[in-house]
Amino acid sequence: MTIDVLSVSSEAVPLIKTGGLADVAGALPGALAPHGVKMTLMLPGYPAAMQAVRKGKVVHEWDSLLGEAARLVSGKINGFPLLVLDVPAYFSREGSPYTDHSGHDWNDNWRRFAAFGRAAADLAAGAVKRRRFDVLHAHDWQAAMALAYLRFSPPEGGRRIPSVMTIHNMAFQGYFGPEIFPRLGLPKSAWTLDGVEYHGGVSYLKAGMEAASAITTVSPTYAAEIRMSEFGMGLEGIVASRSERVFGIVNGIDTGLWNPETDPELAQPYTAAKLARRKRNKRGLEVEFGLDPDEGPLFIVISRLTWQKGMDVLVETLDHLVGTGARLALLGSGDAELEASLHAAAARHPGRIGLRIGYDEALAHRMQGGGDAMLVPSRFEPCGLTQLYALAYGCVPVVARTGGLADTVIDANLAGLAAGVATGVQFAGVHYHSLATAIDRTVELYGHPKVWRTIQRNGMKCDFSWSTSGRAYAELYSQLMAEGQ
Repeated sequence: MTIDVLSVSSEAVPLIKTGGLADVAGALPGALAPHGVKMTLMLPGYPAAMQAVRKGKVVHEWDSLLGEAARLVSGKINGFPLLVLDVPAYFSREGSPYTDHSGHDWNDNWRRFAAFGRAAADLAAGAVKRRRFDVLHAHDWQAAMALAYLRFSPPEGGRRIPSVMTIHNMAFQGYFGPEIFPRLGLPKSAWTLDGVEYHGGVSYLKAGMEAASAITTVSPTYAAEIRMSEFGMGLEGIVASRSERVFGIVNGIDTGLWNPETDPELAQPYTAAKLARRKRNKRGLEVEFGLDPDEGPLFIVISRLTWQKGMDVLVETLDHLVGTGARLALLGSGDAELEASLHAAAARHPGRIGLRIGYDEALAHRMQGGGDAMLVPSRFEPCGLTQLYALAYGCVPVVARTGGLADTVIDANLAGLAAGVATGVQFAGVHYHSLATAIDRTVELYGHPKVWRTIQRNGMKCDFSWSTSGRAYAELYSQLMAEGQ
């Protein structure tokens, strides 16, 4: 039996991406297809999404979707079904889907993503002809209101189907003031502690968590961490109260796009059996970042420059890193003060630290293929994809012991090395001493080529494709459907 799932996300590769959510949403339809799941992805009508369905069919129209006329247009994404919500007043904006050119949230984000959720709830409930779904799957706060509308305000005669709320990052909750509630089109019964109300306002993520048949996070460790105040971001009580409905499923990676043997972005493709070929990629990376060529370790960082990602601690340790004889190539953007501090460090250490402010997908591939080790000092990390790419490319990950980083990297301690299973370096606590010590350990391991190659090959042998995770989602959908019968 085929399970029809409506997946609702605010972004998906290759059309719109600001982070790992896009990689996951774009990969899930293909990951689930071998497991008897037909997934239709629903996206907001950003310019890139509308371009993708420019020849598509209009399958439904709304005279007023929270005050604006709207239509639903069908198309394909990566060969799988796509539905795009076309509301020019909400989504026909260039740049970031969430912020204006100055980096501030769009002041009507509450309306934009409430309308997105309202439309998804209508679709899930069967209001659109010849579109019938068995499960509604919402991703992060931007899609969470779909579950609240389906619970509190389904369309007349609509079906109630099981729902899944996936939390990719608990830090982003979609919290708005109480003045928006009367404008959401929800009944007064939704303004409760187990509804949309949260600390006197409206929390979209909380509303979705309360309404969901099941809550998933993107790694088992993060599923456990969000039960604690340190990681639960104020919602740990809901997680605890619904603990039997909370599941951790590790993200996968698209091994078609991220494969060092076939990657067209690399100057020299390679395999685990031919690691010596990586040297050409390393030499090319040194040239791109203006780094001195030498045989010492080349660390890379591909990250948003934020407190969550531990970039402030990275800045503190850069002098130490250079002092070990290592170099750094960094790609990212974010906090202006962090960017300025990184530029200052690069100026202090010309030829040893190279920066690219911004994001470049092709360059990210070249960095994974040419860097020796990747630094990921995140204070919390629900899953993380960059360390999975690093493992696949033999770029040894050096990670904080949290969330999905702890789940996917095996530390090169004495036991891990003796057993021949180590795939990277873990460290506990994100502060100067812990990161500096981890850098020292990495440099020491790099100085033993045979040990280093074993660590690289161990990582490259790991299976972080979507096969296992896709099966886990399919089994969850089947379980929810069985419970509803």
